[in-house]
Amino acid sequence: MEQSPTALKRSLSLTDGILIVAGSMIGSGIFIVSSDMVRNVGSAGWLMLIWLITGIMTVFAAISYGELSSMFPKAGGQYVFLKEAYNPLTGFLYGWSFFTVIQTGTIAAVGVAFSKFAGYFIPALEMKDANILFSIGDSFKLYPAQLVSIALIIFLTWVNSRGVKEGKLIQRVFTNAKLLSLFGLIIFGFLLAAKADIWNANWATGFQLSHTTPINGNADNGWHLFNSSITLTAGLGLVASAMVGSVFSSVAWENVTFIAGEIKNPQRNVGLSLFLGTLLVTIIYITINLMYVAVLPLTPATTGDLYQATQLSPSIAFAPQDRVATAASFSIFGNIGALVIAVMIMISTFGCNNGLIMTGARVFYTMALDNLFFKKAAQLNKNAVPGWALWAQCVWTSILCLSGKYGLLLDYVVFVTLIFYIITIYGIFRLRKSRPDAERPYKAFGYPLIPIIYFILAGAMAIGLLIAKWETCVFGIIVVLIGLPVYYLFVRKEKQPTI
Repeated sequence: MEQSPTALKRSLSLTDGILIVAGSMIGSGIFIVSSDMVRNVGSAGWLMLIWLITGIMTVFAAISYGELSSMFPKAGGQYVFLKEAYNPLTGFLYGWSFFTVIQTGTIAAVGVAFSKFAGYFIPALEMKDANILFSIGDSFKLYPAQLVSIALIIFLTWVNSRGVKEGKLIQRVFTNAKLLSLFGLIIFGFLLAAKADIWNANWATGFQLSHTTPINGNADNGWHLFNSSITLTAGLGLVASAMVGSVFSSVAWENVTFIAGEIKNPQRNVGLSLFLGTLLVTIIYITINLMYVAVLPLTPATTGDLYQATQLSPSIAFAPQDRVATAASFSIFGNIGALVIAVMIMISTFGCNNGLIMTGARVFYTMALDNLFFKKAAQLNKNAVPGWALWAQCVWTSILCLSGKYGLLLDYVVFVTLIFYIITIYGIFRLRKSRPDAERPYKAFGYPLIPIIYFILAGAMAIGLLIAKWETCVFGIIVVLIGLPVYYLFVRKEKQPTI
């Protein structure tokens, strides 16, 4: 009988690491979120500044994580960093949030985005009432798109359960395809559809802060525009609300740290992957938003303070269903523009989910080795990958797909995810004090200035979220706190004597 491997194989190169970072970051967000951002802040200056700030935060965080990854070059990434810098409880609370919502909810949301855009080619996959397969009142509705999402997740889980080589191949092919597609969209946008009058009109808004809200809470009734003087507190809340879109289009870069146990020369290559991958994606995100500003007006013509959403010409703020990339693609490619973007998003989300599925299971594998997750998750299959952890992740993600609540859950943990980033980076300060002689093949560039700048930017966003969306912030904290009794159940079980 063939024995299962007992250690992960180091078979991923620096290039693979960069592609995991870029592929995990770029999902469907960059094609959509700029619409809501413009509705929150109302000007080209603020739109671009928010993307720039988000990019700086992301790259600075990645630089800081590089030191932690060089100290602990093994599977588990952020969970390991928190456990080593603080204690096992802190690491577990992150891992708990990661399993219940952060990673699995993201995989579910990205999977449904794939199915929704496949609806351009298969109308039965459109999530509308005519396509409901089963429902229980208004509380539960099952669409074919959800089943396709689950099938996609199962397929990618199966591929990754066959070994790192198979998952690596998909990541290389689809991430390269999405990067080439994005570069193409940017280049053709500037060459074929950019208009000087639109560009000038958009930038004439400067850094004026204004926002729109749906009338009576329903966008079908139109929109109210608010452009009178905005207080500092309200302005911080609006900017933070807008940053939710850019930040969640820029997360998941840390996924490469989860798979550090399978990267060659991880002390060097994990940190480089983090820096080069986040820098590449930041440049793409800023450039594609500049393309949007060159091709589409920020908002359509208005009468008074009322936007009639059903009568608007294409714009960034009011692109149909927030699909700003589709609206831009219409200007670039004509009637086939929607199909071009649909294919791009399907490629992007497919590759994104492959990276998320591949890396996420390594966190649960490492937690299980520490007796803080189900013991079977610590087992490697014959292909030297944590097969049980992969399938456990798949099952819970599929349940989230069926529930239809993944998007809501993700909104609830925006604040908590940001706090975990801050706590993790503060871990560098703690470890330099508590373990001054520990081996550090790479030390965070710009320490302590770069981490401090990150704390200021991320802290301001966290305060803004507390102002603008305090209910979701509180619920996110509750999700984390539920992990406390679960942690002590695992600890108590481990301490029980065996007979």
